[in-house]
Amino acid sequence: MRVLVIGANGKVGKILVKKLKDSAHEPVAMVRDTDQIPQFEDIGVKTVLGDLEKDFDKAFYGIDAAIFAAGSGPHTGPDKTVLIDQEGAIKSVELGERFGLQRFIMLSSMGADDPAAGPKAMQHYLYAKHRADERLENSDLNYTIVRPGGLTNQPGTGKVNLKGKLDEFGSVSREDVAETLAYLLSVPRADKRTFELVNGDQEIGEVLAY
Repeated sequence: MRVLVIGANGKVGKILVKKLKDSAHEPVAMVRDTDQIPQFEDIGVKTVLGDLEKDFDKAFYGIDAAIFAAGSGPHTGPDKTVLIDQEGAIKSVELGERFGLQRFIMLSSMGADDPAAGPKAMQHYLYAKHRADERLENSDLNYTIVRPGGLTNQPGTGKVNLKGKLDEFGSVSREDVAETLAYLLSVPRADKRTFELVNGDQEIGEVLAY
């Protein structure tokens, strides 16, 4: 599939693009600025300009699937969080419906199912993620929502714990998150489901395989 990576210039997005490049899929990196293009073209990945705070409809032309990996981060102000993590994500879902995408994967966050229970400083972020997830769940798209725990920059282990609901909060490397997102594109048992993700002992390539 031709996969649009929304938020390709982010920490997870950059890794995800490379993972997809090495898979059976063809990534298309959506970037906001022209100076972000060369890093992807240098590795043979096509790019398309799109700003989540503006009109980015054209980014969806010729696309089969999309992975929303953009994010303002939990430490930005509520205004920016709403624009990117909520409204940008919701607009992406709506465009996915309009263009008839085969798959849509949302990178969310643990705690998005119950924002009020999360740390006060992160509640605006979790509420934004919650609303975006809810819109996707109520869409016509064949979706998967992945809610990782705390993100680290440690090298990936290739092993995770992926369940609908985990017993406790944990962490996971950005590399393992990216590999999981790429993998789930082609896993039928992930269709129309929401998962939490942390470090674990199951090989990513065996998750939901049987």
